[in-house]
Amino acid sequence: MATGKTDPDRRERILAAVLDLIAEDGVAGVSHRKAAARAGVPLGSMTYHFASMDELLREAFTRFSSTIVAVFEERLGAATTADEARAAVVGLVHHLSSGNQRDLILTQELYTLAARRPAYRELTRAWMARSRTILERHFDPDTSRQLDALIEGLSLHRALDTEPHERAVTVEAVERITAGGTSGGREGAGQAGPPRS
Repeated sequence: MATGKTDPDRRERILAAVLDLIAEDGVAGVSHRKAAARAGVPLGSMTYHFASMDELLREAFTRFSSTIVAVFEERLGAATTADEARAAVVGLVHHLSSGNQRDLILTQELYTLAARRPAYRELTRAWMARSRTILERHFDPDTSRQLDALIEGLSLHRALDTEPHERAVTVEAVERITAGGTSGGREGAGQAGPPRS
């Protein structure tokens, strides 16, 4: 077994293992022993890298939230007009709701943890702030806040519904929220018009 000095990826493997365990068994099912076994590292290295279970969970969820923010960035980063930004938001809702169940479970586990333990609300607050910052490149702050909630709500509803709503429903919802709420931050981003499906 490689030591910490010759195993630079150990910390990342531990975090990935913890996220896998949360997705399978929930936060309550995570232990240092299980995480070490899943990551293939000595049990003693857990406390070397993470002082407590809270630190381990916070870093794992921070890692996860960053992957979702990266999806926001990928989808919205190339938009240069209001129409493109609206279409990107619609695409984001359908991408997130059609993805793997792992991300859905991890998101809900984090929210449940934050609801029960206020210390984790800073993590969810930071996640929402990062998402809204990306949206604010194309929409005003109030509209961005509404869109952020819409993206999450519609994604969850589509993911859990036995008969997910059609794309046209998402297009209409985005159009209603963004009517008059675009930002002039990018060239052409303030142009009005219906979103493309």
